[in-house]
Amino acid sequence: MVSGRMGHLVPSSSRRWWALSLVAAAQFIVIMDTSIIGVALPRMREDLGFSQENLSWVFNAYVVAFGGLLLLGGRLSDLFGARRMFAAGWAILLVGSVVAGTAASVPMELTGRAVQGAGAALIAPSALTLLMMLFGGAPRELTRALAWYGAAAPAGGTAGVFLGGVITEYVSWPWVFYVNIPVAVVALLATPALMPSGAAGGRSSVDWAGAATVTAGLGAAVYGIVAAPQVGWDSARTWLVLAAAVALLLAFVAIQARRRQPLMRLAIFRTPNLGGANLAQLLLGGAWIPMWFFLNLYLQQVLGYSAFPSGAALLPMTVLIMVGMIVLAPWAINRFGAKSMVVTGMVLLAAGMGWLSLARSDGTFLVDVLPASLVAALGMALAFIPSLGTAISSARPEEGGLASGIVNTSYQVGSALGLAAMTAVAAAFGADRLGDRDALTTGFSAAFIGAALIAVVGALVAAAALRKPAPVSGGAEPADLVANR
Repeated sequence: MVSGRMGHLVPSSSRRWWALSLVAAAQFIVIMDTSIIGVALPRMREDLGFSQENLSWVFNAYVVAFGGLLLLGGRLSDLFGARRMFAAGWAILLVGSVVAGTAASVPMELTGRAVQGAGAALIAPSALTLLMMLFGGAPRELTRALAWYGAAAPAGGTAGVFLGGVITEYVSWPWVFYVNIPVAVVALLATPALMPSGAAGGRSSVDWAGAATVTAGLGAAVYGIVAAPQVGWDSARTWLVLAAAVALLLAFVAIQARRRQPLMRLAIFRTPNLGGANLAQLLLGGAWIPMWFFLNLYLQQVLGYSAFPSGAALLPMTVLIMVGMIVLAPWAINRFGAKSMVVTGMVLLAAGMGWLSLARSDGTFLVDVLPASLVAALGMALAFIPSLGTAISSARPEEGGLASGIVNTSYQVGSALGLAAMTAVAAAFGADRLGDRDALTTGFSAAFIGAALIAVVGALVAAAALRKPAPVSGGAEPADLVANR
């Protein structure tokens, strides 16, 4: 063990990379749990008695708990130690997986999924904090570590589609939840040996009033956004929920402004690059997730692919993202700087989605999907790592958990907002007419164009808001900010 930048004990060089594998596994599982249930949903509806309208809440219960609790999870990581919260998150995820797998009723199933989301909300920000503790003193290694961490997300999303299909077809749907259990057990056993023993944040008390208002506010916002396509954007229920979310978040800001030890120091957003990088992550999620969602629908509902082949059709895009994040992005960041890569990546993502909008109702995978999806994948690979690295490395070391919670929240809320908005756009242009391939294609094309516009806005925001950190004396950049170049 050696001492790190914050006085914590960091594992030796070889063990740091083993620790990174555990951090990447955390990201893999957190994302996989959002996609692995897709193929299993019809079987769950039959066995548990879900209505068609309520079935989407098997997904939404996880997303609402995850998005609503991320900020609290990041702050708890700072106050009580990232390693401790990382382990607690795995324990909670394990419990939620058991409850979801053994559920015999709809309420029990949704409770299990919400508990899984709560565990993920502790795992995600503490994992990023641990990554910074492990590699923050070595800029080039930090960029490589962030690349592996980032590549785990698309791998988890695609693996979820594959595993969900295989498990549902050849075993039974509860195993889409039980698959988390051995991973969680290994993580709990390995965490004490591999992860740095960073000290907790001292005697600071938890701002429970702030935690309650921000968690309820974010939860209400995510709930309102994901439910709006189902109940209608013009529904009084939708606007009441969103109004309550705004009121709760305003109350949270007022509480933070008055407290001596707030959950989130409001001045953190005056940190150079932090606000711009988080906005870039929000817009990146708002563009990427709708593209992934509607590309799946195009493959299945227009080209006629079943769930498993549609997952296979996404493999080239997933492989390119992983290679791009691990190999190309670190080189490009060192060569051209983070800001240039965020802007370039967003532009490429927009171009790929614009190309996908030209897909035909009688199209083919090789002509209408593959080339455009690869351009979009390259854009995602280039934009994600530098915007993520800038967001978490711009904050004070002792606020690493909070910064990680904020950036995870930005991406998740952006994803939910973008998907809800593009779902409304697609339906307005005919995507709600199941069986009509021409109408479906027109609706999906409109969603691709809308997502491309979000990516264009992201490129403009990155160009205007991100800047190179000021050098320290002697002309060298601070070690923990080199990733922001």
